[in-house]
Amino acid sequence: MLRLELVNISKQYPAVKANDSVNLQVAPGEIHAVLGENGAGKSTMMKMIYGAVRPDEGEIRWNGQAVNIRNPQEARTLGISMVFQHFSLFDTLSAAENVWLGLDKSLSLAEVTQRMMKVEKEYGLDVEPLRPVHTLSVGERQRVEIVRALMTNPKCLILDEPTSVLTPQAVDKLFVTLRKLASEGTSILYISHKLDEIRALCTNCTVLRGGKVTGMVDPRTETNAGLSRLMIGAEPPQLKHQQAKLGDVVLDVRGLTLPKEDHFGMNLTDIRFQVRAGEILGIAGVSGNGQQELMAAMSGEDPRSPKDSMHLFGKDISRETPRERRAAGLHFVPEERLGRGAVPTLSLAANTMLTRTEAIGRSGWIRTGEVTALAQELIRRFNVKAGGPGAAAKSLSGGNLQKFIVGREIHANPKLLIVSQPTWGVDVGAAAQIRGELLALRDQGCALLVVSEELDELFEICDRLVVIAQGKVSPSVNTSDATIEMIGEWMSGLWNKNAADKETAHAQA
Repeated sequence: MLRLELVNISKQYPAVKANDSVNLQVAPGEIHAVLGENGAGKSTMMKMIYGAVRPDEGEIRWNGQAVNIRNPQEARTLGISMVFQHFSLFDTLSAAENVWLGLDKSLSLAEVTQRMMKVEKEYGLDVEPLRPVHTLSVGERQRVEIVRALMTNPKCLILDEPTSVLTPQAVDKLFVTLRKLASEGTSILYISHKLDEIRALCTNCTVLRGGKVTGMVDPRTETNAGLSRLMIGAEPPQLKHQQAKLGDVVLDVRGLTLPKEDHFGMNLTDIRFQVRAGEILGIAGVSGNGQQELMAAMSGEDPRSPKDSMHLFGKDISRETPRERRAAGLHFVPEERLGRGAVPTLSLAANTMLTRTEAIGRSGWIRTGEVTALAQELIRRFNVKAGGPGAAAKSLSGGNLQKFIVGREIHANPKLLIVSQPTWGVDVGAAAQIRGELLALRDQGCALLVVSEELDELFEICDRLVVIAQGKVSPSVNTSDATIEMIGEWMSGLWNKNAADKETAHAQA
């Protein structure tokens, strides 16, 4: 008997038909991938299974019986749990309190905390139950969501881009967890744009394009190119990474030291690196090692940087505001799309004005025609699927909103662009487009600083790499001289050992 079945499911929104007569079959113990480009209808389909969205047509069957899942609580009662791509955590509560909200209230908070620690240890998911959510990085919040779902002992677990901000080591641990759950009979619906992951983990795959099913295949017998063709109708373009033509030093960080602002933060200690015009410097590291604090200092959100610790084109910007830094040519893309990169309830046109002020006159009047034209240009150039410039940011899929936010800053022709997690939750075609745009910006002479937890991405686009661990930054290494194994060691703070081993080997030679 099938665990879950969708029969001719459809969902119409005002601007788009998200799902059009979709069929899906999932057996007990099966890890089933759902693949499709951004806006293909994957998340809408998952939300209907979870009761967060009601279908217009069709039938959902659970263990062979037709069911009407009216809300997530009813879904959880059936045994369906979901980890959303956009997290549903309360920032002011602790991780344990967030998990407690979704569980049987017969358990005390102390019991939930103990169970979290047990699940965390059993599945290798590093979570601190007592930490307030607002102090967690995106990767750490992802782990809280996964632990919360696992604690419901689900019969069907839905994962929407679960590895988008996890390190390779964390991904390996998660896969062990998922295979164990599947062996115990749990059905897993797995949404990801990472084709290698799908081929390594999943036994079946349903492909969506434009809200319709375009194929059902065994991903283990398909190539990445074959899956790409099913998903986007073509193979993603190959990136052209030319030799860097280095210019002057644009950003010079000189011994930046910052104490953490709260108990759960990370101290930054003697951070030193330079970024030159015409190059991309990548920052690798496990989430929670100081990336958030460093990005806040770089962008100007944290105004506490010591004098002379940060220079842009030779000028000390340590105490300058984000607006002053933008005026000098520094643009920034934060890792959190909704709430920081964009205001969820505002239109795309209005969201351009968060960092782009060309359409605001000296007296403060907004030239709305120019604002709308800019949003329309970003939608066109970066192939954003949206209901036009007036569409609310929260109405876009995660990948399409990411394209819009990254495009907004690239289009500004920055002199220094700092990007955190540039392709988080973005399909293979859009990821290739964003990376290509970053390389094109570099070739035009822009300096780029890219923070990413995807090592493959950093190796693909960066000229040099540094690693951040425990609030300290390693020496830089040319990407051509680095290996994933070496960077993995450095993520544990072992760069001094690595350097010492090289010196020993050189001396023995």
